[in-house]
Amino acid sequence: MIILKYRTLGKTDYEVSEISLGCWQLGGKWGAPFNENIADETLNTAISEGINLFDTADVYRDGKSENFCGKYIEKTPEKIFIATKCGRRLNPHTAEGYNEDNIRKFVDDSLKNMNIDKIDLMQLHCPPTEIYYRPQVFEILDQIKDEGKIQNYGVSVEKVEEALKALEFPNVSTIQIIFNIFRQRPSELFFKEAKKKNVGIIVRVPLASGLLTGKFKKNTSFNDGDHRKFNRYGEAFDKGETFSGVDFDLGLKAVEELKEIFGNPENLAPYALRWILMFDAVSCIIPGASSDSHVISNAKASDLPALSKDQMKQIEEIYEKYIKKTVHQLW
Repeated sequence: MIILKYRTLGKTDYEVSEISLGCWQLGGKWGAPFNENIADETLNTAISEGINLFDTADVYRDGKSENFCGKYIEKTPEKIFIATKCGRRLNPHTAEGYNEDNIRKFVDDSLKNMNIDKIDLMQLHCPPTEIYYRPQVFEILDQIKDEGKIQNYGVSVEKVEEALKALEFPNVSTIQIIFNIFRQRPSELFFKEAKKKNVGIIVRVPLASGLLTGKFKKNTSFNDGDHRKFNRYGEAFDKGETFSGVDFDLGLKAVEELKEIFGNPENLAPYALRWILMFDAVSCIIPGASSDSHVISNAKASDLPALSKDQMKQIEEIYEKYIKKTVHQLW
């Protein structure tokens, strides 16, 4: 049986599973139609393994992810924290769109989608960098929080610069950021500053869009609707969201060396996640899952022993050798 551990999510004081669940893929793989049976199996397995935070967004599956999460927590006796996100429905996605009318509508729509009275955690969904220089946006969130529609709010960011700027706003409770073996920059300064201000860190894209599972080959193909096919060069949204911005073939070379550190396991994912858990500033990780087996694989990371100093050093050397010069300063 997997023993899942818990950490405090910053100022929220929520005790959340250090391995939680990202719900972008909920109901099947990227590019495939939504499947309620898969979604049900995924969420049921997550709860049975002790996972108690689901991270979703109003744009995931055109609202179906929020809707399904809401239905599930309604019928589940355990307390499940729902973190959702808003802003990416804006078209065009500009700073001007983050006005009071739109933000209020996003909050109300998410409440309706999930059939709940209050959102545990509402996050701005990777807004333009300019937003972090507009205090009035965060004042709007303060007002909505005071009105009782949201319990806490935070931001999901693309860049370390944005994360550091977000820390200046006193009611930002959490910051969601990409951090993994292929994206190590957040640990240099941001983690330390977030700890000082008791801001929870939610780690997304922890497996570099699956690259760090060790299961991909040069000839691995992806569906037309899968961002790992259509967004490798940032054609649709920030390039860093796909394979953490790492060149696919270069990433494969690095992964082969990473696997050697752990005895060439068929599945590298638990070890890649355990590496992230070595950083105590991290509150929780939200790997996605398109099946119940993925949930179990991810949860195993919480039960693995700490990585040794030698293993951590070898991982750092591989990052320096293959990855750092191509991605480190970009995000």
